[in-house]
Amino acid sequence: MVLTGQLEKMETSLSPDIVEYHLSLSGQRISLNPMLGQQITLDYHGVIHCIACGCETAKSFNQGYCFPCVRSLARCDICLVRPEQCHFHLGSCREPEWGEKNCFRKHHVYLANSSGVKVGITRSGQIPARWLDQGAVQAVPILAAGNRRIAGLVEVVLKQHVSDRTNWRKMLQGQPEAIDLADFRDKLLKQCRDDIEALRGRYGKDSLKPETDATVTEIRFPVQAYPGKVVSLSLDKTPSVSGVLLGMKGQYLILDKGVLNVRKFTGYQVSFSSQSY
Repeated sequence: MVLTGQLEKMETSLSPDIVEYHLSLSGQRISLNPMLGQQITLDYHGVIHCIACGCETAKSFNQGYCFPCVRSLARCDICLVRPEQCHFHLGSCREPEWGEKNCFRKHHVYLANSSGVKVGITRSGQIPARWLDQGAVQAVPILAAGNRRIAGLVEVVLKQHVSDRTNWRKMLQGQPEAIDLADFRDKLLKQCRDDIEALRGRYGKDSLKPETDATVTEIRFPVQAYPGKVVSLSLDKTPSVSGVLLGMKGQYLILDKGVLNVRKFTGYQVSFSSQSY
């Protein structure tokens, strides 16, 4: 049996034992955990549809968008990558209603351990999904911010002392060293206390609230074996990607032939098959 549809971001859920993964093709959900150790194949049919407007596009941008949508949608603006550059207050947001709904709500500043400790932000309701997408094996929220811009300004302060990036190759090569994130958090917040208090003074005492009572989340991914050397697979270069499924981590499929970033190819029309189909 072969399933065909538009490739979507993998769905993840955190269970007490291990992260559960589902591949989604136009809403058809395929449970991947039971397929570990089996041969799977993804065949790309040469068609891409924008995940926002649905139009066919010759090239995908920003993990699934056509060029007109990249130019017009607020979710594709630079401030989604660099939230401290939010320009809503200047009246130049591409989609003010979208901005009010998504950016002007509580956001969390967090620490995660994926390829080492990093700082990041995510809006309320995206925990733990954000951590799972980044392949974090440990994570903890440290501050709650009133909106995305304030969270981004805190991130700018903290990333002077800790990275804000994940080394995806290192993340896919094995388990990072376990870290006492609670202790790391306390030391980092103490080190940056003056700058954080300055932001609180600027935006109001309720704009930033510590989450020092939050517990560290421990995460285990379904991986049978990590690659010694990370070889990146691309549907653009190799329309048929096949191999033994060794695991899933972040938004990557780990095969015996290499790793495939599923999220990078959202919107691609593909067929999926495995030994169990």
